[in-house]
Amino acid sequence: MRDYLYVYSEADIISLTTRRENELRYWQSLTFLDPNADLDVALKDAAAFGIKYVLVGINEDFGPRANCGKGGATLGWQAFLQRFLNLPSNDFLTPNNVLLLGEIDCDDLQEQSASLDNTKPEQLTSLRQLCEQLDERIANVLSKVFAAGLEPIVIGGGHNNCYGILKALSETSNKPCQAINFDPHADFRALEGRHSGNGFHYAHNHGYLCDYHVVGLHEQKNNQAILNALLEAKYSYISYQDILVSRKYSLTQACEIGLNRFAQSTPLGVEVDVDSISYMPVSAFTNCGFSVGDAEHFVYLSAQQTNTHYLHLCEAAPANHPQGVMQGMLEAGQVLSGLVCSYLRAKKQQV
Repeated sequence: MRDYLYVYSEADIISLTTRRENELRYWQSLTFLDPNADLDVALKDAAAFGIKYVLVGINEDFGPRANCGKGGATLGWQAFLQRFLNLPSNDFLTPNNVLLLGEIDCDDLQEQSASLDNTKPEQLTSLRQLCEQLDERIANVLSKVFAAGLEPIVIGGGHNNCYGILKALSETSNKPCQAINFDPHADFRALEGRHSGNGFHYAHNHGYLCDYHVVGLHEQKNNQAILNALLEAKYSYISYQDILVSRKYSLTQACEIGLNRFAQSTPLGVEVDVDSISYMPVSAFTNCGFSVGDAEHFVYLSAQQTNTHYLHLCEAAPANHPQGVMQGMLEAGQVLSGLVCSYLRAKKQQV
């Protein structure tokens, strides 16, 4: 354990993997760091040897609970690993430029949150204070990843974690950055203490975010104060209703309108809240959302931008699946793996 990061070795994931004769699987193509090496040096060495992308997990659900929502987002990373590690390497995609780094250590914070009731004001405040602590841990780890010239792919936990990622990217770039978000919620709620519903607002307020576009914002899931705050910040969105109800825009057009507003010289983050996807096991379930293919298309288009610096996939909650946690793990793992592969596929085609 170091810098609030648990660095994986192959021994940490071997129980999740399977073998098949005459088949090379993703886990056999991934790179690992020496857990005893200096992290800054090891990341820079990995970049020098051709690594470009870094997988990082976060196992927490107090961010959504601090937003007065449900828990369950602690198993997204595990679900992803169980599926992704066992995919077959082939001519379409072999992740030999991907480092499986490990997970942000937040077990102590998650344990502290377990007894907190978000319907009680004092305990809700405590949940939000835990989010602040996690913000700093994420920013600390990801600053090292960005400083090494690597692109993190961050999976798990709530959308509160966008703040720490944006802070790290902004501080290592010495400039505010940009984000495009596939999400029914703008996550631009009031600055009332940190939680999953206001990460982008805090990032804007603290000077880490200079431009922002939401694809698929749901008109019935954002209050007027959120819309007013977006307008005041001069940020933009295209709603779910404009894309799938009135059909004013295609999904491709909605993505391109957002991407075209961004400055190419400024770092861009790609954000996906998987509660944008219909029937996905998440903390805020919907059957009025986009398809998995739509989300993959959003990721693919966004990852084609040369100034893209990270992918963040959040809010998967396998335990909330109506058929139980095992089915939730299967479905969440498949979706999260598909989104990561869409990102890597787009990046491969840039070369």
